[in-house]
Amino acid sequence: MGGDKRNRVFALTALLILGLSVTFPCCFSAANQPQTKKKSAQANKFGSSAVFPLHGNVYPLGYYSVSINIGYPAKRFDLDIDTGSDLTWVQCDAPCTGCTKPREYLYKPKNNHLQCGDPLCVAFHSPASDPCKTPDDQCDYEVEYADQGSSLGVMVNDYFPLKFTNGSQLGPRLAFGCGYDQKYPGPNTPPTTGVIGLGKGKASIVSQLSRMGLTRNVVGHCLSGQGGGFLFLGDDLVSFSRVMWTPMSRNSMENHYSSGPAELVFNGKSTGVKGLSLVFDSGSSYTYFNSQAYKAVVNLVRNDLDGKPIKETNEDKSLPICWKGRKPFKSVGDAKNFFKPLALSFINAKNVQLQLSPEDYLIVSKHGNVCFGILNGSEVGLENLNIIGDIMLLDKMLIYDNENQRIGWAPANCNRLPNVDREYSEGNSQPIVANLGILEQRCPAYALYDQ
Repeated sequence: MGGDKRNRVFALTALLILGLSVTFPCCFSAANQPQTKKKSAQANKFGSSAVFPLHGNVYPLGYYSVSINIGYPAKRFDLDIDTGSDLTWVQCDAPCTGCTKPREYLYKPKNNHLQCGDPLCVAFHSPASDPCKTPDDQCDYEVEYADQGSSLGVMVNDYFPLKFTNGSQLGPRLAFGCGYDQKYPGPNTPPTTGVIGLGKGKASIVSQLSRMGLTRNVVGHCLSGQGGGFLFLGDDLVSFSRVMWTPMSRNSMENHYSSGPAELVFNGKSTGVKGLSLVFDSGSSYTYFNSQAYKAVVNLVRNDLDGKPIKETNEDKSLPICWKGRKPFKSVGDAKNFFKPLALSFINAKNVQLQLSPEDYLIVSKHGNVCFGILNGSEVGLENLNIIGDIMLLDKMLIYDNENQRIGWAPANCNRLPNVDREYSEGNSQPIVANLGILEQRCPAYALYDQ
């Protein structure tokens, strides 16, 4: 969920993930009528990517969001990006309980709900939890997040006007949740209108686009430590030669981007903490380690700080552990020399480590103290799970390659959006020109697609 995400982790506790539209992608005519034009499947199959600018930061906002246009005429919605869940949903004027936006900013359904008889709605209901009585009933959903936030509503489908990097402009009809009953944890309500689910499941946006043949089943993001960044669907912009890869885990968390086992390294030396299973989750601002790993790294950091001119303080409640310097810190750069680097070394990939500088696990609070951005997952019900949150993903291009079942990362300038023509020089994959993945209300009639 949005807002202050100190206690927001990820959506492993989602109750139901429902529905996937089987309608064809299309564009719109000026007369408000969808028009389709058949093209060669070979010409369109996996031909491009869509790129979107991001807004937000780890601190103080605690979220990264993307603006997405939905419907025709199109209405723009600001959505939390969440690789820890599959379902995309928006606040819905149906009417709505727990909506945080005025009615004019909510999604208005137009008799476009999915029915229980839809094969994919049936597939997403487990037999024990299937709420459907007849195939003609509407396809309801309910998701609960680990921070106790939730959304209840009905699955619908509508147009998502998109501009792809190969120049095509399409309006695929995608399935998502129309949430008419939301609950948010804590005192602060999120500034966003919903969540874009980017997980591995069939209901995620990237899975739907891939099944339609519009992009490969690859999603990635580049979160800037200065705020903002970009999100991409498809692999058109990935310079694979520069990326470090680790295989995705094949376990019960099938819809989540998990990897491991990994070993925790402190200042180049083993901590003795091994066998960590990790979930990469852009929906979590901070990183959560299990109790053993958390206590180990906290003790190492505290012992290493002993005798240095920086003292732990209980006055700052920004995060559970904060330190105060002789004078207020203005940035993590002012404090990083007091701290040692960390790393996660992946056992199933040769010589692959996720290197973590102090900037990857520290923030500077509004009080000028430096605070520890790794939290104890056992205290929020995660038990033995370990969540790699946004703080450890900054200034890196993260790629979730569902085609090849692997997760990759590479250093990147996340302040600049990728170039649609992929004008990369030899050995340099830094983005050089800004582009958007969203269209406004008009969608050219010539850019049509049918399966």
